[in-house]
Amino acid sequence: METQRKKRLVWQVPFLVLLIVATVLIIRQQRNTPYQTASGTVFGTVYNITYQYDGNLKEEIEQRMHMVDSTLSMFNDESVITKVNNNEPVEVTDMFLQVFNMAQKISTDTDGAFDITVAPLVNLWGFGFKQDVEPSQHAIDSLLQFVSYKKISCQGRRIVKKDPRVMLDCSAIAKGFGVDVVAELLDAKGIENYMVEIGGEIVTRGISERRLPWKIGVTKPTEEAAVGNGEIQTVLNVTDKAMATSGNYRNFYYKGDQRYAHTIDPHSGRPVQHNILSATVLADKCARADAYATSFMVMGMEKAKEVLRKNPDLMAYLIYDDHGQNKVWYSPSLEDKINN
Repeated sequence: METQRKKRLVWQVPFLVLLIVATVLIIRQQRNTPYQTASGTVFGTVYNITYQYDGNLKEEIEQRMHMVDSTLSMFNDESVITKVNNNEPVEVTDMFLQVFNMAQKISTDTDGAFDITVAPLVNLWGFGFKQDVEPSQHAIDSLLQFVSYKKISCQGRRIVKKDPRVMLDCSAIAKGFGVDVVAELLDAKGIENYMVEIGGEIVTRGISERRLPWKIGVTKPTEEAAVGNGEIQTVLNVTDKAMATSGNYRNFYYKGDQRYAHTIDPHSGRPVQHNILSATVLADKCARADAYATSFMVMGMEKAKEVLRKNPDLMAYLIYDDHGQNKVWYSPSLEDKINN
């Protein structure tokens, strides 16, 4: 018996030594692999990407973002969504279908608070009232006739509209989807440590260059924050998660003493008037976090909580106005990620 035990040790000790040496070499290689950065503009906003890799992937990253732009940008005359909006006989791509199906599912889950057919209403209100006239109820009602996610469907690779005037606007999900597309590229390269950020929507993996979990600040919803001078409300430890924030403090305009939010309620056709000032959502996919953050701005506090109860994979950090004072509500599952 003793002889057998010694024989096992003879084989086990070299194996353990080899394992330790290999582990040390892997850790050393990881520490020596530099963190790369890439930044620029896309989708009408700024992107910043940090990733640990021994090569420069900026060209590939921008190719992926260009694919998203050529699929979902309403400002690209040749994009798939533009052709759909113009009722051209276009076969939509796999990328378009992925976003379309996700959007329809979230619309159903939120009872239409999220709705990519809201484009005509967004165009009606515009920013700054180009003609200095608030839209009339008659104008709003005339558009509401063909604003509804129930008025569109997909048959094969064709988007079918119940009314040809239906127009799609994926701006409340496209940035998040773009972040996911870049993250998938980095995952495919075997990159374990990175942060992808496009216009405030984020996905992280692993650790930062400081060998610490990624920490992302949530900005206080003030007018100063809209121009990049805001204070931090809290800091979240965001690792292996996606995070998106929607807030009416980011985009708004005044007419007289009235401040109008940029988020349009697809049901009323008017800017939302709920007391939520900022909705930050964490999820496994940034497109999903992006869409639900917008939904919560439309729904208000109580309905947002109902949706969160139905979707335990989502976590939210909501800043709201309580008689002139900013207060916070967050998902109980988010507590261990808050780093005040």
